[in-house]
Amino acid sequence: MRPEKHLTRSAPSTVQATTIASSLLTVQTPGRGFTDLTSESTKFIQDVHARDGALTLFIRHTSASLTIQENADPSVLVDLTTALSRLAPENAGWTHDTEGPDDMPGHVKTMLTGTSLQIPVLHGKLGLGTWQAIYLIEHRMRPHRREVVLQFIGSNQ
Repeated sequence: MRPEKHLTRSAPSTVQATTIASSLLTVQTPGRGFTDLTSESTKFIQDVHARDGALTLFIRHTSASLTIQENADPSVLVDLTTALSRLAPENAGWTHDTEGPDDMPGHVKTMLTGTSLQIPVLHGKLGLGTWQAIYLIEHRMRPHRREVVLQFIGSNQ
């Protein structure tokens, strides 16, 4: 097998993880849709004087989730909401409907999208791409108060 000529990799860098900093972010969602958490995540990284390491976000709910998606064209978020609704529609004959017809589809959508993210922190900045943003996805129709744990592990020197 020949080595790939179109791949390049920077030299590895090493830091000693000297800091673990945590915070609880409370988000009031307007109902179904995406809420951008990028600026709050960036502020947290600045507040803890993060240098190099990893930021973990964890949502403490089962009918809302987290994702990294495009932030340039708002129609992407509209199309993603449509896709999730098609994958887990409210009228699919779910058995679990104690909290309403949008609850079980919310659980399925959370399973598909996830409850945690990990983002590299490089030289004091989130290692996101140019068009990437961090979003909380509310899967329920009505507004909810959601909690997201932010945790930085790494160096702040």
